[in-house]
Amino acid sequence: VPKVLPEHLQSTRTRVFVGKDAPDHTASVTYSGAYRSVHEDNSLNFDDFKRNFKVDVKKLNDEVLEFDMSGIDASIANTFRRILIAEVPTMAIEHVFIANNTSIIQDEVLSHRLGLIPIKADPELFTERNAEEQPSQKDTIVFELDVKCYRENDRIVNETVLSSQLKWLPKGSAFSPDESDTKFTAFTGSQLDVTNQVPITPVNEDIIIAKLRPGQCIHLEAHCVKGIGATHAKWSPVATAFYRLLPEVLLTKPVKGSEAESLKKLCPKDVFDIEDGNLIAARPRDCSMCRECLNAPDHEGTVDIRRIKDHFLFSIESTGQIPPHKLFTKAVRILKEKCSKTKQYIG
Repeated sequence: VPKVLPEHLQSTRTRVFVGKDAPDHTASVTYSGAYRSVHEDNSLNFDDFKRNFKVDVKKLNDEVLEFDMSGIDASIANTFRRILIAEVPTMAIEHVFIANNTSIIQDEVLSHRLGLIPIKADPELFTERNAEEQPSQKDTIVFELDVKCYRENDRIVNETVLSSQLKWLPKGSAFSPDESDTKFTAFTGSQLDVTNQVPITPVNEDIIIAKLRPGQCIHLEAHCVKGIGATHAKWSPVATAFYRLLPEVLLTKPVKGSEAESLKKLCPKDVFDIEDGNLIAARPRDCSMCRECLNAPDHEGTVDIRRIKDHFLFSIESTGQIPPHKLFTKAVRILKEKCSKTKQYIG
């Protein structure tokens, strides 16, 4: 009984083959009896998973996290991607109460633009808003925008309305739905106590909200609530979250001399280098699958490009509301909660 699969089966099991026109062997082999004829058990083994699963961080800053995740199926990698986009909660402007708007931007368009401004607030400090209850400091963040455009000598003041002009109201709404003293919110104290004295602001201060001319003005209140990207994209905490399979670039024969120089120049991503007169794939990670080396008539059959099925190059770009490394941690926690609920339902 063989301890490992024959080489051709192992290759199709673990690699995607990149052809001139299309990739081949793209599907994951998940059926436990797929290799029964060669006495190989293809069942999922948790000990093997723990041994093979690895996460290697390549880049981390305030906006971007890039890491390698290997030893998992594409379905799990895609689960993390979808959770990051649609299920990690954030705070975003949901209700806009307009007292005056004489700009050329319609009220509904202005409200939509405000909703897409990312707000730097920790969503874990707030609860989800109950539509049947009056907003409180635990579920609603209130901003005021009061801007008037006017001339001052030879210049125009407040011609451009920016997100930096949104003023946070930690004590709640100043607007009343009628002429009584009742406000739109029912704050019982300052929201600074909720945020541990940390002020709440837009992530970026230079987002253009509107353009005004002298005499025009905007006065409104914007109320933020907690939500997820599955409800509306404004609650999505990522600008993008994506992955690609790790490329594998192989040379089918030794390549030297002018052929090596020609093939090196042919690659737009500079994947190849020449060492001791021989062509090598020095940077296969940078390969973009452009297939220039595959389609060149002079180099047909020289290069074999593959992708490793269980090795993912993951990239998370945060909108700035939540640091990217915390986003991935939250996605793992959400997936864990989903698995626990599923286990409870079927148990």
